[in-house]
Amino acid sequence: MITAEELITLLSLTPHPEGGYYRETYRSMETIPDTVLPDRYTRDKTYGTAIYFLLTPDTFSALHRLKTDELYHFYLGDPVEMLQLLPDGSGKVIKLGNEIKSGTHLQVAVSKGMWQGSRLIRGGEYALLGATVAPGFEFIDFEKGQRDKLLQTYPSFRDLIVALTRD
Repeated sequence: MITAEELITLLSLTPHPEGGYYRETYRSMETIPDTVLPDRYTRDKTYGTAIYFLLTPDTFSALHRLKTDELYHFYLGDPVEMLQLLPDGSGKVIKLGNEIKSGTHLQVAVSKGMWQGSRLIRGGEYALLGATVAPGFEFIDFEKGQRDKLLQTYPSFRDLIVALTRD
């Protein structure tokens, strides 16, 4: 079986600012002019982007939100739990993995403006995922979650919020 260290090397992954390891694998060469995009965007955007994303037991994807919808893809490894916190104050936990019969998902959509964070299920060694964003991802569209504010709005998800923030 392949290891996380081998995947990091073979896929040329580097540490991601939100946690885990990543490499951008696709960025469209074409752009959408900001004049035809919704007001939440302040400049031209590429049509789309895609990344590899690796989680290990000592990493997690910190709670964050984007101005754009995102589609996660599970490729291989151990199951991942994703916390999604909705703008209306509700939330849900979704499991990604390849055990479809037991309720895990191969793909999960995250709507724009939704807080999201993820980590390996306890005991997992790694998970290799992908993320596709359209219009394309830019760090200017990324907002890091603040633990205290999230706990005020979503108190019933306290344990996961604490686990998925670095405050």
